[in-house]
Amino acid sequence: MSSVARQLIVFDFDWSMADQDTDRWVLEVLAPDLRRKMKDLKDDVQWTDLVAQSLREAHERGITREQIENALQIMPFHPAMARGVTNLKAGGKTTFLCLSNSNSIFISTILKDKKLTTLFHEIITNPAEWEESGLLNLRRRVDPAGPQHSCDVGCSPNMCKGEELEAFLARHAVDFDRIVYVGDGSNDYCPVLRLRSQDLVLCRNFRGLSKRISKQGGLKCKVKYWSGAWEVEEIFATL
Repeated sequence: MSSVARQLIVFDFDWSMADQDTDRWVLEVLAPDLRRKMKDLKDDVQWTDLVAQSLREAHERGITREQIENALQIMPFHPAMARGVTNLKAGGKTTFLCLSNSNSIFISTILKDKKLTTLFHEIITNPAEWEESGLLNLRRRVDPAGPQHSCDVGCSPNMCKGEELEAFLARHAVDFDRIVYVGDGSNDYCPVLRLRSQDLVLCRNFRGLSKRISKQGGLKCKVKYWSGAWEVEEIFATL
């Protein structure tokens, strides 16, 4: 691809940077019955609220902070992805932004384990913090009691990734020559709709985003499809 002076790489986290879904993985490892309950309730309870409820139930049955952190540390994360982002960051012209429906503790725990704590300029996600009792307290980024986002593309109530991306760009007032968005889920469709003709989406094959692009179209940006992290590393080496 053509060389640029300044670029922004936007990463979703689950199934995009990491090779699993953090919310589901933690419960699959530590409390499969709670994972089953989440699956059964996902159409009835807002997802972030459901994860928060599941974490409370896990805490009540004695699952510890250490167990949750260990589960996150063993979650699949491809070495090629770590290499690819590290090499691109070292080039000096790339800013990294994380835009995720996971949460701040899950993401920061994994990034620390993978020695990537300084990768992202900002991590925009659902807030979470450890309480003294060992409970992981998770909340929606968009508080249900406050002003709601105005997305009509289909973003979840807890966050509109399109609005968050535009707000980030407005906050930093940087003219990026190119934006590259790495995503997989249907909630990544809203932000990639807002990309320009010189921008690029790296869309993971066979997941929600690829299905929406195929069915709805409407993108101005270029699209490259990938299945494994080694392919993202290959593409990053050309940026």
